[in-house]
Amino acid sequence: MTALGMLMIVAAYLLGSISSAVLICRLYGLPDPREQGSGNPGATNVFRLGGRFAAALVLLCDMLKGTIPVWISYLIGINPFMLGLIGIAACLGHIYPIFFHFRGGKGVATALGAIAPIGLDLTGMMLGTWLATLLLTGYSSVGALIASLFAPLFTWMVKPQFTMPVAMLSCLIIFRHQENIKRLLNGTEQKVWNKKKKSKEEEQQEEQEG
Repeated sequence: MTALGMLMIVAAYLLGSISSAVLICRLYGLPDPREQGSGNPGATNVFRLGGRFAAALVLLCDMLKGTIPVWISYLIGINPFMLGLIGIAACLGHIYPIFFHFRGGKGVATALGAIAPIGLDLTGMMLGTWLATLLLTGYSSVGALIASLFAPLFTWMVKPQFTMPVAMLSCLIIFRHQENIKRLLNGTEQKVWNKKKKSKEEEQQEEQEG
């Protein structure tokens, strides 16, 4: 592992640690996404809290956190395996941001951004898989999981030399979605367009206050 590669891994982690969702919510006067909605500081939760424009900005910024360090590393000739580690570092920064008390998101958009330099065709297949699954199920988490499962296959079809680093990213995303998988199995996962469901205690309290 070269010194340049190590430097890019650290830089990718620090860039990933900039929480786009929290900063954009502050800019637009929206609630802290770590405290409201699903509690996840990502584009899907920001969509619930502030609508399409704010969510689109979060999605773009989160993707760039993965794209910028991987693209720079690709241009300076760092090998595919190291590129995978740099992409993972950016995702780990997003998931465990040092600047935001290590309370981050799922890393899906950042992982997609890290994969994007491999090719627009791969990016298109990933986005298409996520979107198709979202439209069929209504669950962003299911879209992310299905896209992650298919990512290594899509990469092998496009540029086989990047299959291993993409598979590493996929494993990280699936690992990060453990709680979502549990909620999907017990039927408590939120759909994208649904507001956070109220607990029975909250409903009873509202009835008493009403």
